[in-house]
Amino acid sequence: MGVLVEICCGSVEDVIQAEKGGAHRVELCSALALGGLTPSAATIIEAKRHTKLPVMVMIRPRSGGFCYSEVEFSTMEREMEIAAELGADGFVFGVLTPEGQVDVRRTKRLADHSHGLPIVFHRAFDVTPDPFEALDQIMEIGMTRLLTSGQVPKSLEGASLIRSLIQRSGGRIEVMVGGGVRIGNVAEVVQQTGCRQIHLSAHSQHIDTSTYANRAISFGASHSALEEHVSVVDYSVVAAIVQVAGQV
Repeated sequence: MGVLVEICCGSVEDVIQAEKGGAHRVELCSALALGGLTPSAATIIEAKRHTKLPVMVMIRPRSGGFCYSEVEFSTMEREMEIAAELGADGFVFGVLTPEGQVDVRRTKRLADHSHGLPIVFHRAFDVTPDPFEALDQIMEIGMTRLLTSGQVPKSLEGASLIRSLIQRSGGRIEVMVGGGVRIGNVAEVVQQTGCRQIHLSAHSQHIDTSTYANRAISFGASHSALEEHVSVVDYSVVAAIVQVAGQV
């Protein structure tokens, strides 16, 4: 196999489409517009029922940062226990201090709740003040994988840092690249970073006409998004990316 392709999925339908397109693994979340939150128990159950792909479950109780209250953190621990019971193949999480550094104590506590399953430190890493110190801490905790864009919005722009992180890791942790990965730059991202895993959403917009009778109504806090637009993984995009990734 060439480069492993992981697709970020916000629904069971996304998971089905990702597998149809030939993805190798999925990350399952809710609320992708908020950066991804913990999916519901029913979503985990149905995702596992509809796919044979490894399903990595996001453990994130809210948007707006990664420094959590005691109640929020206890919820994360409980969510991990429930997800493990429902068949999760691994977990995606990250906890920071108020200063933006890796919260080693709490991240280790979550790692201890993983039931020996793979664990991924997500892009909370990309706001840490010292990426090399953060990498060392994450490796010391025993995380399986790190997801990063190289501390910039688009991973291609962060390629130099990503390559340095991979070199520093010495194979002690998998480094997966996500952030701005597209069909047009997959090969360049892989070549410039040296990564062997990529993470992306591969979504396209579908139209749900059920709101057309009264288009003045909005159901979210933001009025910028059209209510009829539904983001769904496009299996044809996934297939194209998998094809390119298999050749680099």
